[in-house]
Amino acid sequence: MEDLKPRPANSSPLTPLGFLERAATVYGDCPSILYNATTYTWSQTHLRCLHVASSLSSLGIKRGHVVSVLAPNVPAMYELHFAAPMAGAILNTINLRLDPRTVSILLRHSESNLVFVDQLSQSLIADAISLFPPGTPIPRLVLIADDTDEALPPSSKSSPPAVEFYCSYEDLVENGDPGFQWVRPKSEWDPMILNYTSGTTSSPKGVVHCHRGLFTITVDSLIDWGVPKQPVYLWTLPMFHANGWSFPWGIAALGGTNICVRKFDAPIIYSLIRAHNVTHMCGAPVVLNMLSNSPGNQPLKNPVHILTAGAPPPAAVLFRTESLGFVVSHGYGLTETAGLVVSCAWKPQWNRLPASERARLKSRQGVRTVGMTRVDVVDPDSGHSVKRDGSTLGEVVLRGGCVMLGYLKDPAGTAKCMKDDGWFYTGDVAVMHPDGYLEIKDRSKDVIISGGENLSSVEVESVLYTHPDINEAAVVARPDEYWGETPCAFVSLKEGIERKPSEKEIMEYCRARLSHYMVPKTVVFKDELPKTSTGKIQKFILREIAKAMGSARTTRSRI
Repeated sequence: MEDLKPRPANSSPLTPLGFLERAATVYGDCPSILYNATTYTWSQTHLRCLHVASSLSSLGIKRGHVVSVLAPNVPAMYELHFAAPMAGAILNTINLRLDPRTVSILLRHSESNLVFVDQLSQSLIADAISLFPPGTPIPRLVLIADDTDEALPPSSKSSPPAVEFYCSYEDLVENGDPGFQWVRPKSEWDPMILNYTSGTTSSPKGVVHCHRGLFTITVDSLIDWGVPKQPVYLWTLPMFHANGWSFPWGIAALGGTNICVRKFDAPIIYSLIRAHNVTHMCGAPVVLNMLSNSPGNQPLKNPVHILTAGAPPPAAVLFRTESLGFVVSHGYGLTETAGLVVSCAWKPQWNRLPASERARLKSRQGVRTVGMTRVDVVDPDSGHSVKRDGSTLGEVVLRGGCVMLGYLKDPAGTAKCMKDDGWFYTGDVAVMHPDGYLEIKDRSKDVIISGGENLSSVEVESVLYTHPDINEAAVVARPDEYWGETPCAFVSLKEGIERKPSEKEIMEYCRARLSHYMVPKTVVFKDELPKTSTGKIQKFILREIAKAMGSARTTRSRI
């Protein structure tokens, strides 16, 4: 068999961009995008993307150029996940909630050639560009206009700052060539996406993914979640966050319907579910918490599958969400993996367990998806696997085809997490259970070391979420003169409660359910906890607050 070698017929580079062509053929007359009064079919979406890709090429965008986007979940944001790389560009979606200084840094770091800007982000891009040092090349700007009511700025506000736009997004659609031959990758290892990490624990890093990795994670995610053909998918997860966990390409592969939404809250989500018979959606645990705590919420008429990740979901939140008719699946991934690579694969026999036990099992992250080669929890010092006892802490390590190529312009950072032993070191702390399911306990920076013992903030938060009056909870370390660190709980309370609990009552509640050394020594009440755009609580902000509070007043005995 030595004469059998790769040939052009069997060596086409893998890319998720081809899913759009197939959708236009198989599902051409079926709805692809619904956004308020706007409806597109898959044939129309395919043509619009070709037009935009053609126009980008006419503007001089070439293979390897970076094209950035500042936009919410509107049709143009969805289309650019195909159109920009179809022109050979590397797509860079930027978090809308970043400050101008950070946006300016990211645009310069990525050497972005062109930026698509939603009309409500004109002030943001103007301020970001004003921070460019003199002589720095300024990328061309393209305006994403939107005449819907929710996209129009209030009349009481001043007009957006004068920003020079080269053209509008619809200009690119109108002037493009429908016969454009899109730029296929020369190699499946060619970069296709540049994402910046959320920066919840450190400065953002530029994560580069290739066509092959994105093809792998897209197909893998559809298989693992068990998404059927032609789902109705509601975009509650920002597409600028890890490209919506690969589902812009995945929904095209299945010919589904994308329900785009500029902004949302619980009433809007429930309204869209009813109006469009939504079948699937994704969101961080904060979305589950919002849905389950919404005043007047009613059980769903038809089940809606919701995939959650981004932070360990408390079992109490999972229980409340599923009681409303949502079918929750739980996974784990990072920006560096382009999506979810570990999932809590459900076993039929678990359905016979009490609801509270089912929720506890589902709160675990689970096992590797079929597209991953290996997942383990190791001792970071020895590199050996930890005991499968559900209590020994270690670091989560991954190996598989969707792991990033590396960090842009940061070889030291790349080498630090992608070591010579063949593993990608995530920095997440977890345990491995006897049945082979892993459970995240913390980010390495969020572990609290109190009196020499490692304390999981997630475990304390899970108990806090069971309190009937608590809406949100986060636990961080507070300096302590005697113990080194002690748990400090930040909580927000539910609206409409008759009497607000005191700090002492919250501590007593925890004391009845936790080992005494894990009970928070400080409880801080806030109207709302600081979060990223995807609902991750920004613990680094809370750590700074706790640090500024100084050493906790303690005695020489545990609580």
